[in-house]
Amino acid sequence: MAKHKILIVDDEKISLRMTQHILSSEYETVCATNGKDAIEIYKTERPDLVLSDLRMPKIDGFELHKKLQETYGKQIPFMFMTVDKDDEAESKGFAIGALDFIRKPFRADVLLRRVSNILQNVEKIQGLQKAATTDPMTGLLNKASSQEEIDLLARTTPGALMMIDLDSFKPVNDIYGHAMGDKVLIRFAEIIRSSIRSTDIAGRIGGDEFVVFCKSILDEDVIADKAAYINEQIVFSAKELMGQSMTIPLGASIGCVFAPDEGADFFSLYKKADKALYSVKQNGKHGYKVYREKKETSGTEENEATALKHAMALMAERSPGKGAFNLPMSDFKKIYHFLSRVIGNYHNTIHVILYSVIPIKKDVDQEEATEAFIEVVQMSLRQSDVITRYGTNQVMILLLKAISSDLEIVGERIAMNWESKDISALCKITREISQL
Repeated sequence: MAKHKILIVDDEKISLRMTQHILSSEYETVCATNGKDAIEIYKTERPDLVLSDLRMPKIDGFELHKKLQETYGKQIPFMFMTVDKDDEAESKGFAIGALDFIRKPFRADVLLRRVSNILQNVEKIQGLQKAATTDPMTGLLNKASSQEEIDLLARTTPGALMMIDLDSFKPVNDIYGHAMGDKVLIRFAEIIRSSIRSTDIAGRIGGDEFVVFCKSILDEDVIADKAAYINEQIVFSAKELMGQSMTIPLGASIGCVFAPDEGADFFSLYKKADKALYSVKQNGKHGYKVYREKKETSGTEENEATALKHAMALMAERSPGKGAFNLPMSDFKKIYHFLSRVIGNYHNTIHVILYSVIPIKKDVDQEEATEAFIEVVQMSLRQSDVITRYGTNQVMILLLKAISSDLEIVGERIAMNWESKDISALCKITREISQL
């Protein structure tokens, strides 16, 4: 079980280290020597408890508590420590919502016991809150909690809000019954959860409608990748649940909007994502659309842009096709060298993956197996990714703008598509991953 995390704030460094030493035996600790740093640390670490000295320069303990409460709009577990002997400060601390108050110097066993009591009470309260905020069928946040959590996050964090509808769900209930419909909805929620990170927010708005907010994602390619994954997995899962003869055209329609470009609160983003979702529904379903506000331009601006648009049209790739950009090794090296420069200047992350195809039967045609695997890899990736054949039995991938969780999704997709090929049973596939 993961340890509780405590943020310790104290401008006296000796006292800070002593407190950290006591608490680190039982808890994960993060430290700050002033209120400003504490606010930044809270934003990224989200501790379970803030243990703050009361008297600090510029931002004291009371002010720190106030600023965090105002920013996050909820009761944050707080405990104050002080050398003050008067009762006025203690009374004020409890009045503004502190859970406990301890005077320095304190005994280690007393501090540990009082922190433990606070965290146990917080867990009980949070357990009751979770029951009130969670959709009982899917385990995702319910409608009200989704709106509240996303609204809070969108005000401080850029990201993508996605409205997700399960297409053609009604026939499941009509043909297979509501019990099967519930199973499909539960599986769909699991698929949505598996397509995002643990730090993102997912909720059920009602019926077959869901909402997701992915932090710090502002790239349409990532949305396209998630849409493809969700659509692929719901069909696979539906046939697993209802049988391979199932012909209901299940899928997912996704309307997306980026914050803060199109808004910094839930309802502004929701309305625009809903417009994008409606467009997907009216144009064949099973896909996604990113809403972007149309900006009016003057005639002069349009004329100035004409030459550039013409040049770009001439430069554009004709009929790019689906899947990753498959290049010969010489061209792949040029892109590799260019991206290496990009990494050095802009600190982006690009993953390099090397797959090897190893026959486990003597009569397997190595050339045929490798080409078959390259085809699978190409069609499993985004158009923004780049691949090449490397040697006789390997394929190298440049995976752009991917995080650790994305690597697992990509790996699972390639493995699943490869297993659908007859030749896969005759070969072993290995994988190595690194970063530029």
